Amino acid sequence: MFITHKHVPRRTFLRGLGVTIALPVLDAMTPAMAATAGLKTKAPTRLAFAYVPNGVIMKDWTPATVGADYALTPTLASLEPFRQDMMILSGLRHHNADALEDGAGDHARAAACFLTGVHPKKTAGADIHVGISVDQVAAAKMGAETRLASIELGCEDSRTVGNCDSGYSCAYTNSISWRTPTSPLPPETEPRAAFERLFGEDATLDAAAWARRQRYRMSILDVVSDRTQSLMGSLGASDRRKIDEYLYAIREIERRIEMAEKDGRAARPSMDEPAGVPVNFSDYVKLMYDLQVVAFQSDTTRVSTMVVGREGSVRTYGEIGVPDPHHPLSHHRGNPEWIEKLTKINKFHVDLFAYFLGRLKATPDGDGTLLDHSMIVYGSAISDGNRHLHYDLPVLLAGRGSGSLKPGRHIVYDKDTPMTNLYMTLLDRVGVEPESIGDSTGKLAHLTEI
Repeated sequence: MFITHKHVPRRTFLRGLGVTIALPVLDAMTPAMAATAGLKTKAPTRLAFAYVPNGVIMKDWTPATVGADYALTPTLASLEPFRQDMMILSGLRHHNADALEDGAGDHARAAACFLTGVHPKKTAGADIHVGISVDQVAAAKMGAETRLASIELGCEDSRTVGNCDSGYSCAYTNSISWRTPTSPLPPETEPRAAFERLFGEDATLDAAAWARRQRYRMSILDVVSDRTQSLMGSLGASDRRKIDEYLYAIREIERRIEMAEKDGRAARPSMDEPAGVPVNFSDYVKLMYDLQVVAFQSDTTRVSTMVVGREGSVRTYGEIGVPDPHHPLSHHRGNPEWIEKLTKINKFHVDLFAYFLGRLKATPDGDGTLLDHSMIVYGSAISDGNRHLHYDLPVLLAGRGSGSLKPGRHIVYDKDTPMTNLYMTLLDRVGVEPESIGDSTGKLAHLTEI
């Protein structure tokens, strides 16, 4: 018996002038004997976190019933197509985001505590100190298998010096990822820079090569076109289709960045905006979510964080009819008009997250989809923004964790259950076993059974 199935190594790259493009999971990456037996290449599990600021209107977030037959609230309505792909987790708490005799500064503590579970040192100086965030605990081990250990993205400025909240450093307010207790990883907010980090190797280019690429404004796909054609000729029809769809997605992201750079210069010539930021916020967020999709699809990284807005954000949302700054609105003092506007913002953020889930669910990955092989936490370390509460937090867990999670339910935990217990459980599902994360007391029950 002759086996002619061509085996492509899992870590195959398309390389060119300052470009490195990893490939998605292909049938040809399954060894020949396994392929004849009908086996698929096993896809890795990805871990992602999305943060929204200033709390939410909880009465429009929390379902009234528990279990599988819950009704989605108006704020969560756009997640209906993903009901069986997610869990709503109520009752979780970040005790270390409380004041604990440190006075004001709830927004800074919320952001700093969200992924660390640690109470940050109150300082506006260089002596910042919090804890290692769960994404970086995961990246320290999972990153050995990928070109990038993790990516940190955001949609609002991320300066790390100065006093941003009642004596707390801006490093706390603007960063949810911490490589060490004293080393924040500010999110990359410039789409072009994020794109180049995923697919470029410009740091290794000499000056002449860099100038040549910029002069001709070459698409990264043009740079690797010869290598692409050579590879495509050796693959089966299914794999050729996968690569074609994947490269099309990359080119679409690149095109949208180019258009945003052009449109942004025309629309905001006097504003200090990052390059390539779309004029509409929804387009901006979708672009950053799409960068995460292709990063997971290509296995460039398996860990990501996304800061939709920094804590204390004063962004306005004119595109949904809310021209008022977000943070002042969150201190609504029971004003029905302000509560209605806040609910619109909360729903808008969830709608954009639903777009992300839709893209993941539509992307094939091994024997399933990217959503099947992911665990994605969406939420905030503030529930009621008017009172700066850090318990009964708004939290969603999407994805199936490669079969290790049983979604489709609303689960309510005891009111003092640490949010970090969720993180311990997710780390366990990807084979990472730290002694603790922040104030964790164990693993979270009920995620794998009904």
